Amino acid sequence: MPNKPPLPPFSFETASQKVRLAEDAWNTRDPQRVALVYTEDTRWRNRAEFAQGREQVRQLLARKWAKELDYRLIKELWAFGEQRIAVRFAYEWHDDSGHWFRSYGNENWEFNAQGLMARRVASINDLPIQQAERQFHWPLGRRPDEHPSLSDLGL
Repeated sequence: MPNKPPLPPFSFETASQKVRLAEDAWNTRDPQRVALVYTEDTRWRNRAEFAQGREQVRQLLARKWAKELDYRLIKELWAFGEQRIAVRFAYEWHDDSGHWFRSYGNENWEFNAQGLMARRVASINDLPIQQAERQFHWPLGRRPDEHPSLSDLGL
């Protein structure tokens, strides 16, 4: 099994790197690419949906990004331990009717020795917003380094 650095045990610096790498991957909205950072037998809770294994995660992500259009995400490190990381996040998206949302949540991650995520538990809430209330305006893809963080935005 190939390594996916940074590897546990995590320091503040390596946990922060892991969070940014995850954010960057999710902002590609590429289910195949994103699924590769999870173990083959990964266990997920995403809202009220439970996924077991990398293939179910890939399918969940494909459904997610087919529904959540123009998706832009910011993740921020909340806490970390030797093999665990907790993040808070917000993302903006719209549905196929043009209604905008900002989704807020927390994730708890657990990694194996190779740096692959073995467990992800996410709690997410959706807030309807007006298009004028959007705060994530970079071109689709990776968030620019100079774009404010969640804390900078007061989120």
